[in-house]
Amino acid sequence: MVQASRRQFLQVGAAAGFAVAGVKSFSAAAVASPGPTARRIYTSVKWGMIAGDAPALDKFRLCREIGLDGMELVSPVDGFTVEEAVAASRATGMPVHGVVDMKHWEVRLSDPAAEVRDQGAAILDQAVRDARALGGDSVLLVPGKIGDTAETHDDVWSRSIAGIRRVLPTASKLGVRILIEPVWNGFCETPELLRDYLDEINHPWVGCYFDLGNMIKFSSAETWIKRLGSRIVKLDVKDWSPARGFCKIGDGAVDWPAVREALEAIDFTGWCTAEVEGGGRAELADVTARMHRVLGLPAPG
Repeated sequence: MVQASRRQFLQVGAAAGFAVAGVKSFSAAAVASPGPTARRIYTSVKWGMIAGDAPALDKFRLCREIGLDGMELVSPVDGFTVEEAVAASRATGMPVHGVVDMKHWEVRLSDPAAEVRDQGAAILDQAVRDARALGGDSVLLVPGKIGDTAETHDDVWSRSIAGIRRVLPTASKLGVRILIEPVWNGFCETPELLRDYLDEINHPWVGCYFDLGNMIKFSSAETWIKRLGSRIVKLDVKDWSPARGFCKIGDGAVDWPAVREALEAIDFTGWCTAEVEGGGRAELADVTARMHRVLGLPAPG
C-alpha cells in the first residue's frame, strides 16, 4: 500500500465531514514573518492544561478568547460528556480536532499479557469512536514502553503493530487517524526507526503526532521533521534543553527558525497543540502567545 500524503488525508477527511543547541532565551531570533505554512497552522492546548473544574462550555470559550483555533480532548472522556463537548463546540465555533488515548501508558498494547493487550486494543477502539463522536479526526497513541517493564524494543514493535491493526477497520470506517507520538519510552529513539515503524504498518489511517520538544534529546527537531516528512500529521509544541529540562516555549534548545524551515520543506499544514504547564487565563494566554511567536504565526486575538 502506498504511504498516503498529508494532503490526500486532509482531502479524505474533508469529504468525510471533518473539518540540540545551547540554552537560549526567548528573543526575536525565534520569531519570523508568517510564511505559507504558518498561515495553514492551527493551534490548541491539551485539555489537562486548562485549570479548574469549570463546565466544558466555559473552557471552550476561554480557549477561543485567548486566540486558539480549536480543542484537543481526552478519551475516556473526563470532566465533560460527549454531548456537553459537542454543544460547547457548536456554541463557540471551536472544533475538536482529536483526542488523546489517556490509558496507553497503563494498559499498553505492548504488555506481555495477552489479556492486557486485548484491553488496550479495546480502549484504543473506543478512543477512535470518541474522537468521531466529538467531531475529531485523530487519536494520539504511545504504543508501549521499554525500561522498567518486561517489554523489549522488538516486543513493542510487533505487539503494538498487531494491536493497532485490530483497530484499523474502525478507524478507516469512521475517518479517524491513529497517530503515534514519540516520547521518552525507550522506543524508536531515532527518526529512521520511527519512519520504519510507521512504514511497516503502512496504512493511510496511521501517522505520526510529532512532539517538537520531546525528541531533541536524541537529535534536532528539524532532523526528525525532515526524515519523517509527510508521515507527520500533527504536532505537539514544547521546549526542552539539557540544562533546564522541559521549560516555557521559546526558552529551551529547540531551534525554532530551523523548525519553521523544516515544516515549510515538508509542506506541513495542520494542528499544533501545546503540551506544557498550563493554568488559568493568564498562563494559557502566555502559552498561546509563545506558541504563535515560535511558529511564526500572527499574534493571537
